[in-house]
Amino acid sequence: QVQLVESGGGLVQPGGSLRLTCATSGTRFILHNVAWYRQAPGKQRELVARITSGYRTDYADSVMGRFTISRDNAKNTMYLQMDSLKPEDTAVYYCNLHNVLRSTDYWGQGTQVTVSS
Repeated sequence: QVQLVESGGGLVQPGGSLRLTCATSGTRFILHNVAWYRQAPGKQRELVARITSGYRTDYADSVMGRFTISRDNAKNTMYLQMDSLKPEDTAVYYCNLHNVLRSTDYWGQGTQVTVSS
């Protein structure tokens, strides 16, 4: 079975940094596109950053220049480096994997990021 497990969330002050990790298993990670989404209280889930199997990246305008998405195919893992965090970054962050062979999306359970002074 496909499993996605997020880690690295927590409480941080404005201007601080966190690195989120998404560990995957049960699929050929190298073939697939992966992404981070987030959902803040009272708001819809939104795409934060995406990285394709070809290492193309896309970012939400709100995080451009502050967040960096990356992947390590040898470890079946992707990361989200978050710098210069703002209170409005507070949300539950979810790992997403799109299996391009089966046209199927998989989701992690989410990790809470809270930015507050």
